[in-house]
Amino acid sequence: MSRQITLRQIEYFLSVADTGQISHSSNLCNVSQSSMTIALQNLEDAVGVPLLARHAKGVRLTDAGVRFMRHVQQARQSVQEAVVAAQEVPEQISGLARIGMTETISAYLLPSLMSSVTRRFRNLQVEIIEREREIIERQLLDGELDMALLLVSNTALHDELKCETMIRSPRRLWTPPDHPLLEAQRVTLEDIAQENYLLLDMDEHVQTVARYWGKHGVSPRVRMQSTSIEAVRSLVALGEGVTILSDLVYRPWSLEGNRISRRDLSVAVPTMDVGAVWRRDVTLSRQVRALLDLFRSWKHSSS
Repeated sequence: MSRQITLRQIEYFLSVADTGQISHSSNLCNVSQSSMTIALQNLEDAVGVPLLARHAKGVRLTDAGVRFMRHVQQARQSVQEAVVAAQEVPEQISGLARIGMTETISAYLLPSLMSSVTRRFRNLQVEIIEREREIIERQLLDGELDMALLLVSNTALHDELKCETMIRSPRRLWTPPDHPLLEAQRVTLEDIAQENYLLLDMDEHVQTVARYWGKHGVSPRVRMQSTSIEAVRSLVALGEGVTILSDLVYRPWSLEGNRISRRDLSVAVPTMDVGAVWRRDVTLSRQVRALLDLFRSWKHSSS
């Protein structure tokens, strides 16, 4: 008889897939390294194939591990959707909902959002309009959009708009795996100012960086400013610099297959907050309320 796979084993596996290190993941999961190692070995025994390959600096996913992780993530998303679906009033949702969103949100949240909407609301037509934040706010005020998903932490919203924050994504330091700052007892912005900095120029991120660095009286030593997050990710992995970005856009591997590590800072850095935004004086339609309930499920699934 095959062994049963437990939710705890899945939790440990996803953490190790994210960090690339069993020691780091065991600390994050509040479990001993030996217990996590045994749980991962039992998971591999239950699946029947190696999921992790060990190397000098930690572990990486095997090809089978990558496939397994993809399906596990889909299953976890399905469970979250099941919870929301159980809370819904059983009624047919149809009609049109016009949703605005900025580039960052469409890149990292739109695929899973549209997949969820299609499965749960088959007769609902969702029109996605991707624009810059200022344009989206104006379209909300003019009635051209029903609701929007915006990075609400970037700036103060118009007084006539209402916001509900759905995701608070911590910002952390990104480095290559062997960077000395990963082992430092504490890391400040002054420490990072000594490094080459890779600055992402996307969704008003440059202004956000200037604000929180300015509060500490230091500035990053910008080696490159890019509108491409994949360029920043690859350059960090290659050791060409470091950056501070949110967990929402973090991926442990670059497009070239190189590793990216991250760690917390010892100083307060603002989170990147995603919120649903709509006109304060408007009564939301049934279809928009249904979407809003779907967005609220992210509060329980985001890190």
